[in-house]
Amino acid sequence: MTTEFPRIVHVDEAPPNVRRGGDLRAMLTPATVGATSGFMGLAIIQPGDRIAEHYHPYSEEFVFVVAGDLEVDLDGEPHRLRRDQGLLIPLNVRHRFRNVGSDEARMVFHLGPLAPRPEIGHVDTEETPWPAPPEPAGITS
Repeated sequence: MTTEFPRIVHVDEAPPNVRRGGDLRAMLTPATVGATSGFMGLAIIQPGDRIAEHYHPYSEEFVFVVAGDLEVDLDGEPHRLRRDQGLLIPLNVRHRFRNVGSDEARMVFHLGPLAPRPEIGHVDTEETPWPAPPEPAGITS
């Protein structure tokens, strides 16, 4: 955690998290900048990719679509999300995102308040297959 303010974080400094689909970058968090009220990041979703369904029992989620064309299911009901649109997802609402366009989608997300412990702040409701690990350089099958 840093106590140096302001702390500017570039998206490339945040490690990619692809466990639930898409490429999620948690940028402004308790660990990276000492945030105490929530955390913010960027979701990068390729055409045809998705972020698996989940919900947050302690946090509201705010999203803003910066680029692309998404569809979000809210408790099973699909809604279109386009560039320059924002969405508030209340506590306990199951949601998943799909890139339904032909270009990369980018979505800023913020969750707050923080859950008492990170491991209980996000509840998965469906499985997403792990991506195949890259083969080591020089080895062919």
